[in-house]
Amino acid sequence: MDIKSNSLYSQMQQMSLQAMGNKLPPVNGDAMGINGIAGNSVGKINDSSSSFGSMLTNALNSVNELQTEAGDKKRAFEMGDSNVTLAEVMIASSKSGIALDATVQIRNKFVEAYKEIMSMPV
Repeated sequence: MDIKSNSLYSQMQQMSLQAMGNKLPPVNGDAMGINGIAGNSVGKINDSSSSFGSMLTNALNSVNELQTEAGDKKRAFEMGDSNVTLAEVMIASSKSGIALDATVQIRNKFVEAYKEIMSMPV
């Protein structure tokens, strides 16, 4: 990589971080430091401290909450609660159905990827 492409690369990284909310000082014309390493220190791209497992657990919990909410609304409507309309029941049911379908598709993709990785020769 030459100096111009490294400078452009560091500017692109800085714009990406700024778009995500991380503010860095502006990159000057000479972004190269000693030994061809960029002078400004670019932080981690992903500052989240949550792991993949916790994100997956949170996603499954939100799908469960949608299904519980839809079930509660259905039950309340069936019991004659005047605060719950048929439209609310249908919307909650559709939301939970879409969330469950998406979850099943994601699970299927994970299973496919796992099978593909396991069938790779070592």
